[in-house]
Amino acid sequence: MAAISSQLVKIGNSQGIRIPKTILEQLDFLKGIELLVVNKQLIVRPKQIPRANWQEQFKQMHNNKDDLLIDHETENVFDQEDWHW
Repeated sequence: MAAISSQLVKIGNSQGIRIPKTILEQLDFLKGIELLVVNKQLIVRPKQIPRANWQEQFKQMHNNKDDLLIDHETENVFDQEDWHW
C-alpha cells in the first residue's frame, strides 16, 4: 500500500484534507465519516451505524435456537404470586 500525499486547505476557521478521487472510489463514505485519533494518527473511516446488523444476528440466533429464555424451566413462587397486571 503506497501513501498518497495531500495538502491541508483552509476552510473558514478550520482546515480540510483533499481526498483524491481514486481513494474515495474505494471507500464507503456515503453515510458520513468518523474521525479518530489513535497514537497521534488520524483515522478516517465510514460512519458506524449503531445496531446496523442486529436484525440479521437475531435471525441467526433464532435459527440456532439461541433466543430461548435461559431460565424458562425455573418457575418460582415470586413468578406465580407477586406479579399482578
